[in-house]
Formats: sequence, C-alpha cells, structure tokens
Amino acid sequence: MKVGFVGLGRMGAGMAANLIKAGHEVTVYNRSPEKTYPLRDQGAKVAKRVSDACDGLVVFTMLADDGAVENAAFGEDGILRHLAKGAVHISSSTISISLSERLAAAHAKAEQGFVAAPVFGRPDAAAAGELLVVAAGGISAIDIASPLFEAIGQKTLVVSDKPVLANLVKLSGNFLIASVIEALGEAMALVGKGGLDLRHYLDILTSIPLFNAPVFKNYGGLIADRKFEPAGFSATLGQKDIRLTLSAAENLRVPMPLASLLRDRFLSLLAQGGERLDWSAIGHLPAKDAGDNR
Repeated sequence: MKVGFVGLGRMGAGMAANLIKAGHEVTVYNRSPEKTYPLRDQGAKVAKRVSDACDGLVVFTMLADDGAVENAAFGEDGILRHLAKGAVHISSSTISISLSERLAAAHAKAEQGFVAAPVFGRPDAAAAGELLVVAAGGISAIDIASPLFEAIGQKTLVVSDKPVLANLVKLSGNFLIASVIEALGEAMALVGKGGLDLRHYLDILTSIPLFNAPVFKNYGGLIADRKFEPAGFSATLGQKDIRLTLSAAENLRVPMPLASLLRDRFLSLLAQGGERLDWSAIGHLPAKDAGDNR
C-alpha cells in the first residue's frame, strides 16, 4: 500500500520502519530532515513537504502535540487540502478530544476517512512492531488501515466508529500509567527510607501475581535505578497528557482528583529542570520529599 508518514520521533521512526519492512511503499516527512535519512536508507521516499506525503491511500501522523497535528492537518500545505477523496488520515498522536472531533468533522466534509489510532508502548516496542493500537473510525477506513496496524503492532483494539473515543481511551490509559508511577514512587520512598534495597524490594513486589505486570517491572526498575535519561517518553509529554485528561474530564464533568495531583507532580518536576527526563522521574519526587536529595 502507498503510505505517507509524518513525524519521525522515536515512536514514529520505529512505526515507519516496520511499514517499510512489511513491504509498503512509504513516503516520510519530518520537520528536521536528518531524521528521514535512516528511513531513506531502508527504502523510504523522502518528502520535502507534508503535501508530498499525501499522494497515497493513507497518511499517518505521529506528532508531539495538538499544535503540530493541527499544522500538519489544517495548514496550507497540509493533509486536508492534499489528501485524495476516499483516502485515510490515521492519527496516532495523543491529542485533545476537541482536536480529534475537529479532525473527524473536517475529514468527513472533505470526503476523506479519519481514524484515531493512538498506541500504547515505548520506543523499543515501536521498533519491534509490538505496539498496542487503539483504533476508532468508520468501518471502511478501519478496513483500509488494518494491514498497516498489523505491521506496527502486536494487537489492534477497535473501540468505536467515533474516533474521539480512541483518544479518550489513550488519555485514560496514560493517566493510569502515571498513577502507577506515582504510587510506585511513594511505596519505594517508604521502604527505601526504612532501609530496604529498592531492587530487592522490586523483586519481592513483582513476584506477587497482583504486581507481576510490565508497568510495575519496567517503571519500578527506572525508579529504583534512577535511570531517567534518555527519555523514552518525556516528562513534558507526560504533563501534556495529564493536562489533556483533565480538560476532557472538565468538559464531561468528571472529577479526577488524582489527575489533579499528577498535574502538580509533573509541574514540580518541570519546575526543577526535568524537561529532558523520562516521565517516570515523577516517581523519584516522593523520595526527594522524604529527604533523599541524590
């Protein structure tokens, strides 16, 4: 299939590479052109503009935030103006509910398909083609997208024919992950100050079936080792996602007091210069609050 891919950060680069490996004809675009070179060497065509990546049946966007997606979709040189009728825009970015609704309406008006398909997984999972894809959109658009999802992920979970619901699932999922990171940080600060080695504690914890899950093992390991660089998912993006979660909650009139706490945790981390750290670094804040200034 002829596919465009816009946005080649650590997640997007892995996704695009797996589309190439699966035999799709891929054209890539990134604002910083040097990020296209490894994919060019793997067989991708390099686009000079977003519009140059819109001449196929599908174009993906995997971009950092609402502003970047909005520019790629609605700009003069953007997807809505240049994607053919019947072609599909797949948005894998974690974006706001309001932008997802705008995109769905604009693509419908342009007689184009739109699928919201955010993913769960860190960059290593993207590179290995082991992402979990949460997809929502019209049946025909989902059918077109399905073989592409098979190339980038281990499983696709179709939520609804309403794209916005996939974005809501993604935001809620990131809220839950951040909640686990905070809880792990507090628990580890407690046992650590009591004198227990944190790696030993993590081995004990994850030997209990209730806590024997990757979210505890992986993030617990990062907290125990204080390994927050390089960031697999930056604290800045984590703060953005919690902010979007709270915005959705306000619009739906759903109180989320824990999300408000997480927002403040991320703001504390960023205020202390943590922009370049992995979002799991909020898990070290409880230890710092308890007097550990390492």
